[in-house]
Amino acid sequence: MEVLPIVVPASNKLKSFNFFLVQQENSLTLIDAGLNNDDCWNSLQKTLKDHDYTLTDITEILLTHHHRDHVGLVNRIVLTHSIPVYAHPYAILVLKRDKEYVKMRVEFFRKLYREMGCGEIGEKQVADYRNPIILNEDKKIHCEIQGITNNQLLGFDIFEIPGHAPDQVAFYNKECKWLFAGDLLIEQISSKAMIEPNYDGIRTKSLVQQKQSLEKCLLLNAELVFSGHGMIIEKPVDLLKKRIKEIDEKASKYINMIKSGFTTASGIAQVRYKDKYEKQFFTTMSEVIGYLDYIEFQGNIKKEMKKGIWHYSCN
Repeated sequence: MEVLPIVVPASNKLKSFNFFLVQQENSLTLIDAGLNNDDCWNSLQKTLKDHDYTLTDITEILLTHHHRDHVGLVNRIVLTHSIPVYAHPYAILVLKRDKEYVKMRVEFFRKLYREMGCGEIGEKQVADYRNPIILNEDKKIHCEIQGITNNQLLGFDIFEIPGHAPDQVAFYNKECKWLFAGDLLIEQISSKAMIEPNYDGIRTKSLVQQKQSLEKCLLLNAELVFSGHGMIIEKPVDLLKKRIKEIDEKASKYINMIKSGFTTASGIAQVRYKDKYEKQFFTTMSEVIGYLDYIEFQGNIKKEMKKGIWHYSCN
């Protein structure tokens, strides 16, 4: 197995957008597909050319999760060269913009933000087409997507690693001990656990899942993690342990805020993140709700509904 990384620089904390060509005996697999822009398209073409390949040599596309910076070139590739595309079954609903799922998703967030005490700001976010809540039709994947339903595919062991996204999967080659883990592990920053509904509209306990996914990958004892952003991570065990530890360290800060009298998710978010509360509303509320779910799951806090809003207190 040979991996040909496609690394497109980014000007933010992510540092880069990464996707990967994986050469095996009878296949050239593309894992993830970057953003839908010329930088990613030209980088893909250059990497293919530098290794004496063309677009028609790619045999399939595997997607780690549905986020736009991992699926961007799928339509452009498949329009030129019809090949199979694989993703977790949950991802298909999002990527195909299933009408019932899209409708459910908007109502899910409207109810969630109301119950978390976000008021008018929450309503505004639900209606904002720049918000990740909204699944814009122009980002729809047009080709057929095959659901990954087995635990092996193309020489990879498949692991579900939800947290950052409910549909995130990892591709692991146990002979090389190489792990393609989407956005589970990023060298320079902690990956964010995003609050989203799963396929049946139930809220995922994203941070609980994130920690479990990190622990699952820790047990693999991988030699390399091919991350969706930043550097390829060598000997990732120490970084995995660090990210797991960071979750509990930050959880204690949220417990202290609740002890100090901040009882609602929106109240905690506004105090902790100030102007970021509204400017980065989706990620801010994902983190706060994720941590409240995590601390509740551990049995350290409880919640009570008062006038339609959840209020948290320590046990």
